[in-house]
Amino acid sequence: MTRIRFTAEDFARVRFAARPAPVPELNAAFMTMLGGGDDLLFGRWRRRALRSLPVAVAPLADLVPAGDPPLFLDVLGETLTEGLDLVAAAPPELVRTELERVYGGRRPTPRWIRELHAGETGSRQVLRRAQRTAFETVVAPVWSQVQDLHRAEFTRHALTVAEHGVGAALPALVPGARLHDGVWEWAAPGGREITLAGRGLVLLPTFHWTGRPLVQDLPGRPVVVTYAAGPGLPLTPDVAPGTEESLARVLGGSRLALLRALTDAHTTTALARRLGVSNATASAHASALRGAGLITTARAGRAVEHRRTALGTLLVGDA
Repeated sequence: MTRIRFTAEDFARVRFAARPAPVPELNAAFMTMLGGGDDLLFGRWRRRALRSLPVAVAPLADLVPAGDPPLFLDVLGETLTEGLDLVAAAPPELVRTELERVYGGRRPTPRWIRELHAGETGSRQVLRRAQRTAFETVVAPVWSQVQDLHRAEFTRHALTVAEHGVGAALPALVPGARLHDGVWEWAAPGGREITLAGRGLVLLPTFHWTGRPLVQDLPGRPVVVTYAAGPGLPLTPDVAPGTEESLARVLGGSRLALLRALTDAHTTTALARRLGVSNATASAHASALRGAGLITTARAGRAVEHRRTALGTLLVGDA
């Protein structure tokens, strides 16, 4: 269980990242690329991305020998250059500690990793070149999509805070999370307790990651929670949000039709009639889309009404 402890003052210091951060998005894409699971969704994208990687990117794989990247890679920065500069400015003691943590007793250790541990300038240049090349190969071609999705997620979060407050917005970001007695918590391997103590909290959505939230907790810095957002689509130039074929493949034809039907609010019965399915089937499709953050459902008298979210509208491309 991961637990983040707030005081009343801390709630006033919660902020949503105004723009996507290139380095965290690259980190998420790279972890998804190297990891297993979600093969039905990410398998084709993963194989194609791995085949496209230049040799200069190989050092990034060395940094994540067991799927657990060192914390000095967790930086923000609104541009790639700003993010890479923050990585380069990581304190030498943090670099050494994190390399020792992720490598442990593993042998052999690549030479450039040993040089990075020793603080040699050339090794940091190797890392910077690997990160820049990886970003240009994997993330840059879809960066405009990431920016569009981020704007939609920002809007969704802002509306939730405006209508219901931070206390409702935080649990909604992570499936199964809850906020009680000033503690935001969700299920995660092991136990982790984080006290904000006035440092602030930054919420950063990522669109290349479908796993549990990634938490950056470094002394003297705001805590950053990077959470999986969007539809969970592998973002590629030829399989992009908004294209009919890709959406139908991921959502299913009936769910895409339901999403397209919600230009205005519809009851379950109205949706069932429009799609030519039973009320139970329409309700099941609506539940799946609601779980993906693409629609919302609210009671209207004895019926319930479904509405498309900003993200749902972004996906189908309607005004």
